Amino acid sequence: MKSVCVFCGSNFNGDPHLSKAVEDLSAILVEKDITLVYGGGRVGVMGLIADKMLAKGGKVIGIIPEFLMNKEVGHHGLTELIITKNMHQRKQKMADLSEGVITLPGGYGTMEEFFEVLTWLQLGLHHKPIGLLNVGGFYDFLLKQLDVMVDQKFLKPINRDLVLSDVEVTSLITKMERFDAQPDDVWFKDRNLI
Repeated sequence: MKSVCVFCGSNFNGDPHLSKAVEDLSAILVEKDITLVYGGGRVGVMGLIADKMLAKGGKVIGIIPEFLMNKEVGHHGLTELIITKNMHQRKQKMADLSEGVITLPGGYGTMEEFFEVLTWLQLGLHHKPIGLLNVGGFYDFLLKQLDVMVDQKFLKPINRDLVLSDVEVTSLITKMERFDAQPDDVWFKDRNLI
């Protein structure tokens, strides 16, 4: 992977475990010469990861829509800042510029971004690895919900396996580097689910 998109919150709760995860992630990305692609803000977890990358000499590409420049306070110290007309263009550009996705803790926007690229993977629109960095158990309930979807036959196990997760940065990156997409996008034709 030469570039990784990181989805994360525009807020930061001060969690020292999350601070350490961001520090570890930025260190490994810089060490592996992987460009960070992210939402372009200088606040919250977004600003934290961008600043850590830049301080270590890493390359950072931010993508932010015009209307969020003031709300999320666009980061002007990046390697490159791309301003889009809307959220749809932002997400498409982030996907286009990255070879993998890592999701850190965040809110509605983070979840929406995560599930959109995951759905695109399931549909075969891309074959990029998608990882959840489960900092301090933040995504325990989400991962359990995915298992419930499998148990209730709304999600095939092979598609559940598309979500890579780990509590440790290095392990997650290793899983992503070894990822071989095997989605089954014909979920509605499986007689076992009817």
